Amino acid sequence: MPTPAHDLSAMPNSLAVDVAIIGAGPSGAIAASLLHQQGKRVLVLEKQHFPRFSIGESLLPCCMQFIEEAGMLDALNAAGFQHKNGAAFRRNGTYTTFDFTDKFTPGPGTTFQVQRASFDKLLADTAQSQGVEIRYGETVEAIDLTENPCLMVRNEQGELYQISAQYVLDASGFGRVLPRLLDLESPSCLPPRSAIFTHVEDNISDPNFDRNKILISVHPEHKDIWYWLIPFSNGRCSLGVVAEPQLLARLQGSLEQQLMNIVNEEPGLKALLANAKVVQECATLKGYSANVSRLATDKFALLGNAGEFLDPVFSSGVTIAMQSASMAAKCVTKQLNGETVDWQADYSAPLMQGVNTFRTYVQAWYDGRFQDVIFYEEPNPRIKQMICSILAGYAWDLNNPFVKDSERRLNMVVELCQNQVAIPEFAEA
Repeated sequence: MPTPAHDLSAMPNSLAVDVAIIGAGPSGAIAASLLHQQGKRVLVLEKQHFPRFSIGESLLPCCMQFIEEAGMLDALNAAGFQHKNGAAFRRNGTYTTFDFTDKFTPGPGTTFQVQRASFDKLLADTAQSQGVEIRYGETVEAIDLTENPCLMVRNEQGELYQISAQYVLDASGFGRVLPRLLDLESPSCLPPRSAIFTHVEDNISDPNFDRNKILISVHPEHKDIWYWLIPFSNGRCSLGVVAEPQLLARLQGSLEQQLMNIVNEEPGLKALLANAKVVQECATLKGYSANVSRLATDKFALLGNAGEFLDPVFSSGVTIAMQSASMAAKCVTKQLNGETVDWQADYSAPLMQGVNTFRTYVQAWYDGRFQDVIFYEEPNPRIKQMICSILAGYAWDLNNPFVKDSERRLNMVVELCQNQVAIPEFAEA
């Protein structure tokens, strides 16, 4: 059915492609590259112009295998982004780290911390250099799925034209184009949360500060308020705080004042950032967790945040985006080649396996269970490697017991940590 108030059949100008992709961010660029490799004619439609600001700057090592698959690894390695080898956590003076090279799952153990404006542009530019067509400043206003998908697109001159595609991928991120046009929006199971964030010239002088790791700090009084500090290679950091809206409502002043005041409530961050200067206008993101009633059909699939966004706490957003792009590109290629694809069994269900693994840890972070595991003083090395694999993005590795049976395994470890019991080697049983 066409979306309301638009008759796509009346559009005089039309263009036919194999795959139309909405959005040129990481999932769109990766999917476009992979489909182009398979000889498919791909057209990417991006509403904005790159570079453009985005959060989600701390990649996970799992991303590197998709970047390599898309032929973009050399360009990324040459870009000068900040090396990343793990994650650091701090709560009430206790500091602990996860080394992503010491993990259960095979695969890359290092990655980068990136300014998304330049990172996203690098991926999109590389896809273009491979032969992918990207049209910037173009907005998808309607879709008709009666037969082959037809998109109505408005260009920057205000002109409308039609794209006929054999398949459509929605990589629009928080824009969530197809969920809005096709009424696929569904409430998230996660409570609404808000984030305030900026970039700072950090001027950190502490010699013990590790720029190769994201630092996640917990508020000293409210365990469900947390902060991110993501160092970049240019002496700047991404800085943000996440909390339920009512906990941020007590803050006064401008967004910058609100952010820096609550940052100063955490003594460790206050000391680290004593000489920091805000260099990017502060912004806020509210009620960001999202879900949909359906991820894919034989005519469209939702990638990354367009389908579901959990929470920024473990930097899973770009990983889920790239994982979904790789999986969807393989399914689209099969379908366009005349093979049968069961989009629920071949795409939606396996994608959600990893998403639900991340969800287990997000929920356990906010209720405090996973924090008790992270800050446990005597972790079992083997179990820490398994959990480290998930934090490194390998949430689809069913050989990992903490992926295959995430909730039960985590709860077993939580109980032992809370009771101060030595954790046995039970995880592979």
